[in-house]
Amino acid sequence: MKVEALIFNGIGVFCIIAAVVYGVWSREPIGTTALVLSGGLTFLVGGFFWFISRRIDPRPEDSKDADIADGAGELGFFSPGSYWPFAIALSAGLMGLALAFFYPWLIILAGAALLITIGGLLFEYYVGQNAQG
Repeated sequence: MKVEALIFNGIGVFCIIAAVVYGVWSREPIGTTALVLSGGLTFLVGGFFWFISRRIDPRPEDSKDADIADGAGELGFFSPGSYWPFAIALSAGLMGLALAFFYPWLIILAGAALLITIGGLLFEYYVGQNAQG
């Protein structure tokens, strides 16, 4: 995670420096604000990765003398037969349409659909026929 923190914090520094140069040179507030906010968001992600990197054991990616074989093995569990990602994509597409045409009733409907499908994906292996334990 230290590598990721370094990358994001480096991009954040670049965005802030670019915002200062752009703001002084062009005196245009919208682009300057966008660059400052981009820098802040990348610092947010970089700070999260830095915080997490202090709490977990070093990974092979964090060691300069690690071999490729050190990173081999199981990376995590990914559901092979879940339909929830498809439902989330449909709900997100519906939300995009609702926001594009600004139909408040459709925004509410799509928001509810998104919450239900995200909850379904999160709790897929805790309730129902796929419950573990």
